[in-house]
Amino acid sequence: MLLKISAFVLTSFALFAQSIGGFWKTVNEETGLAQCVIAVYEYENLYYGRIIGTYDSVGNMTDDIYQPKERAPGVLGNPFYCGLDIIWNLRDDGARYKGKILDPEKGNVYNAELWVNEGNLIVRGKFLFFGRNQTWLPAVDADFPKGFKKPDRSKLIPAIPEVY
Repeated sequence: MLLKISAFVLTSFALFAQSIGGFWKTVNEETGLAQCVIAVYEYENLYYGRIIGTYDSVGNMTDDIYQPKERAPGVLGNPFYCGLDIIWNLRDDGARYKGKILDPEKGNVYNAELWVNEGNLIVRGKFLFFGRNQTWLPAVDADFPKGFKKPDRSKLIPAIPEVY
């Protein structure tokens, strides 16, 4: 009987999505270098993702929310990349979080599914039946420049960008 109860509890936990909140590092699949850090935060029971820092071609964070430099050409008004919400309205459906994701370079918005697998965040952008997965890694202190103050995710308020 104890074995049946244990199996039921373990199966039940698998049906609920793990929280996706935190700081996540995207990595260029061709070069293996870090591209940016995204703060995934909760606001009114939905999740959002904001770029808080980007890396140069040799892997140094040179652009951040405190001194943004580079702009997103695919977004109306060409806002800075850093500080831009690229994920929004993610709702927990029990196994994954589903919402929208933005390609800030081209201005394309896709359906998105996110979930945690083995400590990494799997991000799937989808258009119709086609989709592509990316694996985002947990951002650790060494991923930030010395003295960088991570924003308090509980104080972030969504700003959904407009695209052309």
